[in-house]
Amino acid sequence: MWVCRSSTAATELDTSPGGGVSTELRFLVLLISLSAAAQQSPDPGFTPQIPNPPFAPGAGPLVLLDEAHHNFHTVEGRFSGFVKLARAAGYRVEPSRAPFAAESPGPARILVIANALHPRNHNHWQLPTPSAFKSGEIQALVDWINGGGSLLLIADHMPFAGAASVLGHALGVRFANGYVRQEPRAGSPDVFTRGEALRNHTITRGIGSVATFTGSAFQAPGAEPLLVLGPRYIALLPDQAGQFTDETPRISVAGWYQGAVLRKGKGRVAVFGEAAMFSAQLTGAGAAMGMNHPKAKENAQFVVNVLRWLSGAD
Repeated sequence: MWVCRSSTAATELDTSPGGGVSTELRFLVLLISLSAAAQQSPDPGFTPQIPNPPFAPGAGPLVLLDEAHHNFHTVEGRFSGFVKLARAAGYRVEPSRAPFAAESPGPARILVIANALHPRNHNHWQLPTPSAFKSGEIQALVDWINGGGSLLLIADHMPFAGAASVLGHALGVRFANGYVRQEPRAGSPDVFTRGEALRNHTITRGIGSVATFTGSAFQAPGAEPLLVLGPRYIALLPDQAGQFTDETPRISVAGWYQGAVLRKGKGRVAVFGEAAMFSAQLTGAGAAMGMNHPKAKENAQFVVNVLRWLSGAD
């Protein structure tokens, strides 16, 4: 058993299956620092093509994208690629800029929360990482889901996984507040191919591979797995985002998830430990990251399939 260094309270995490913790870190790793992350920008040239959109333009369900919790991804910002894709598939997408309450998300069929943060961590990606959501908001969301709402919850590498930990716990999900990588490092992105890594599901039907870009790992007993991490994956658990030394704690996350779905009451929940896979961004050096990456050619259809499942179309 290992302790996940997340939120204001430590959470016990089971490392099985796969077990074991890497005993050596062969070199100093710098995956993504806060300054580098700030250089991420939406790709203005991304134009999604949907061969068979599930809905006519503007005729699909309402999707709200949370912008009330210091979210790293917003409608007009780094998640504009997701917004373009969803609208091309017929969904109506609007920002949600108010805290969650008993009457919200109101008429929305799907709520998307992508990389929310507590105010403390908005420009300070360092432990502790308190919950981005107040207890009343979490209860309102759980009640809304149980009543038939659908939530897409995305919590990337530290500090985002820590900020989502309390909400995740309420949904039966436990995040490791760290950075996922293969050991030895195999480069980026990580490509999940059909089989043990990319599981059979309505969402993955017709999909041969899905690419992700670092991110976090989580456990969700009873969930339907989509993206499963292989035996060489670990999570590094730094005190500060992107800063690693030989003493940085690490755990095996073999068999853990980067994508899974579950049903709660009358509603549906899709959880992912990586956000760039839903976006189309450019790094500070101009490199593609997300659905615009050459190794992520099927990500767009995968994202549409996730929305279809959340909307009850499948």
